[in-house]
Amino acid sequence: MIFTPTRLAGAFVIELERKTDQRGFFARTWCRHEFARHGIDIEVVQASVSHTPQAGTLRGMHFAWPPSREGKLVRCERGGIFDVIIDLRPESATFAQHISVELNDRNQLALYIPPGFAHGFQTLVDDTNVVYMMTDVYRPELADGVRYDDTAFGIRWPLPVARIAERDATYPDFDPAAHRQRFAAARQRAASD
Repeated sequence: MIFTPTRLAGAFVIELERKTDQRGFFARTWCRHEFARHGIDIEVVQASVSHTPQAGTLRGMHFAWPPSREGKLVRCERGGIFDVIIDLRPESATFAQHISVELNDRNQLALYIPPGFAHGFQTLVDDTNVVYMMTDVYRPELADGVRYDDTAFGIRWPLPVARIAERDATYPDFDPAAHRQRFAAARQRAASD
């Protein structure tokens, strides 16, 4: 696997190293040792898939409050997505900044998203499947999000939004000071438990 760091510390675009012959190719999509060599010492504890029938559908921007340590490895197995992550770690030099990566079944790229990031994507074609590997179990009481079109982030989505969950469309405006305060309080509660 070829790991390319993004400008958001800890997030990587991961390219397959293909072994090709007359039958096609073979490539590893996950290797704990390879990830650890790049400073990503994680254990995958859950895997999920999402299927989205309509292009232009937007999912996100989702994140989890501490004590969740949910990181994600995301890959588009069928179709294509415009994948976006936002660094919501208050202590980060890139706090509230985002990047986008196109993941599709042709380029077969993956995106590693560290804990403390919001994640979302828009489907670029009909019938898109996205596979997630997570480093912590989903805990609904810690799940939250920020609005996909919040001017605090300035994300430019490639297509008009065809479908979106009501909760994803109605998160309040992002308040950096309130986020920092709530994040610190959640971290402090987790440390005392």
